[in-house]
Amino acid sequence: MRPRKWPVVGVLLAVLWLFVRGVALDPASILGEFLIGLAFGLPVAFAFRRFYTERTELGRNLRALPYAGVYVALFLKELLTANIDVAYRVLAPSMPLEPGVVVVPLRVETDAAITTIANSITLTPGTLTMDYDEETNALYVHGITGRNREAVVEPIRAWEDYALVIFDEERKPGDPVPEVPGAPRVGERADGGPDVTEGGEADGE
Repeated sequence: MRPRKWPVVGVLLAVLWLFVRGVALDPASILGEFLIGLAFGLPVAFAFRRFYTERTELGRNLRALPYAGVYVALFLKELLTANIDVAYRVLAPSMPLEPGVVVVPLRVETDAAITTIANSITLTPGTLTMDYDEETNALYVHGITGRNREAVVEPIRAWEDYALVIFDEERKPGDPVPEVPGAPRVGERADGGPDVTEGGEADGE
């Protein structure tokens, strides 16, 4: 079944609206904001319908729905965890704040997938998407624990695994991550030094 694509895009924009708005987790708020998203998303999708294919594979989209559901669940889990972590760091001065910028090379390549992941990062307390390098297909992410690169990258990789399926990307979950010249590997600090453990000592010391 190949229905017209613009209504499907309109619904996806309405879902994206929920992320942008940061809706409270109660059915009435979610439904209300979703309807507002539809009111804006459908006209926008119709106006720009010439910029994408006329029809879409509904079967593939339906198969992607469970992956989208898991993506949302993972995002909400990370959102809750990050809120607690940031609040604890504010209330407990002994907790280290080691802000830094992490280069995150991506496997996803479509604009929709990159935008979804970038927004998910920004909406999560403690991290912020600063920039996107089109040439290297990498995001520049600022994190309050940016010196521990693995802590920043780990949830992003989990989201990306599902985004690869949701957006029908060329790469698949489990494919190797392309390297960006000059970017530290996972397990290294963003400043090039050894990773720092919870005890405050560098690995290997």
